Amino acid sequence: DINLNSPNKGLLSDTMTDVPVDNAASARTSTPEGLTLAEEEELRSELAKVEEEIGTLRQVLAAKERHCGELKRKLGLTPLDGLKQNLSKSWHDVQVSNAYVKTSEKLGEWNDRVTQSDL
Repeated sequence: DINLNSPNKGLLSDTMTDVPVDNAASARTSTPEGLTLAEEEELRSELAKVEEEIGTLRQVLAAKERHCGELKRKLGLTPLDGLKQNLSKSWHDVQVSNAYVKTSEKLGEWNDRVTQSDL
């Protein structure tokens, strides 16, 4: 069950590290073509180190996200405030885009022509 009101929503649970991982892909079968046994062992060692670093980075990111949430809560910032800011910036970006400016100019010209016509 997911609690959408949780301050940790969207964050990986600390219990995710307890989930078993299928090691079939990393299980030793035969040495891939073109690799010596020593090269394969070196690559497997490097792979294990990189996977460990990825796990560490995920934990650090989760901690940073929790800290960020705490700071926002202390400052009284809500997700709605962030959404408003993002929408305002996006709308501004649209308004200054070439396509929007050219379209606005053309629509203004058409409006002038229609309002000045004898229809």
